Amino acid sequence: MSCQYDEQIALEKGVWRAELQVANDEVLPFNFEVTSREALKIFNADEVILVNDITYLNDTVVIKTPVFEGYIEAILKDGTLKGHFIKESLDRVVPFSANANDENRFIVFGDGANQDISGNWEAVFSPDVEEDRYIAKGVFKQNGNKVTGTFRTTTGDYRYLEGAMYDNKIKLSTFDGAHAFLFTAEVKGDNMTGTFYSGNHWKEPFIAKRNDDYELPDANNLTFLKDGYKTLEFAFPDAGGNIVSLSDDQFKDKVVVVQVMGSWCPNCLDESKYYAEYYNTRSSDDIEFIALAFEYAKTKEKAFNSIKRLKDDIGIKYPILLAQYGTSSKQKAQEKLPMLNHVLSYPTSIFIDKQGEVRKIHTGFNGPATGDKFTEFKNEFTSFVEGLLNE
Repeated sequence: MSCQYDEQIALEKGVWRAELQVANDEVLPFNFEVTSREALKIFNADEVILVNDITYLNDTVVIKTPVFEGYIEAILKDGTLKGHFIKESLDRVVPFSANANDENRFIVFGDGANQDISGNWEAVFSPDVEEDRYIAKGVFKQNGNKVTGTFRTTTGDYRYLEGAMYDNKIKLSTFDGAHAFLFTAEVKGDNMTGTFYSGNHWKEPFIAKRNDDYELPDANNLTFLKDGYKTLEFAFPDAGGNIVSLSDDQFKDKVVVVQVMGSWCPNCLDESKYYAEYYNTRSSDDIEFIALAFEYAKTKEKAFNSIKRLKDDIGIKYPILLAQYGTSSKQKAQEKLPMLNHVLSYPTSIFIDKQGEVRKIHTGFNGPATGDKFTEFKNEFTSFVEGLLNE
């Protein structure tokens, strides 16, 4: 009877509205469209995430997003889902629910939007706590009640945000299978005061003011080699147990891009997609890529499984080495790369010329959600790499 029931149960086709309970009084909503028994699409503004890993056991549905470890496990009953979003390696569990046939993301109430936040905003997160304080740039578009955009920081962007303005209050959310972000704020003219929720494990205040001329510090000047160093040195294992270093023959007399990353990191995923496409279609054999993965998976086996899933899902052909597992601590990562002043961000890209000298270090990544900044990065990357290849 159980096997027969497994064959019959299925998510109803169409658009669903989901909620993650990130605080007692706040939910993070997102929409997904079920296209078949085993597939659905998650929507965040212009982003569409294809999910092809849905399994059923009795009345339980398990939804696994591409690449990332996190998954949704929920009971399906009468067109509703009730369960949790789970990230096992971090021991994080967020209450989850969803209803079929609901295309709303945020339920808009009040008298409509009486503010328009279109444009650029100079933002500070955790402004009153020095050790947590950091700067950001908000970039938004508003059409009536609907708002899209993102926050850019010195370590990367906060993904495709989508939400609504009602009266003078705004809510923006995104869910990609790794991160669950909710931003709430009150807007008064050219000033914004709000709260940022990351799942149900972290929240912090932020303030912002409209500033069309504001720009973040140059990403090429944030991370650098300490005095006395000209080269990068490391030796980490690949999935086969081979210890790989820059002194190996495959990297000699070549331009090398070293990617400091993690398979759990959405900004790293965006960067890896771009690097994989570039590497797989490169016109020169004089360039190599190598990634150093800093994984929070609790065991080496799980870490390499996550790396393999990333490589398989987006077609990465360059080597990814396991630099660290059990933590994604940036301080611990810097201990593995002591010639750097710090590891400020996952991802960080280190550009090495044919003589083995570090020529540039780029901190963070402006992904597709940043629009023009993503295009700017690609143009800068291509121009700089071609310059190194022609030396």
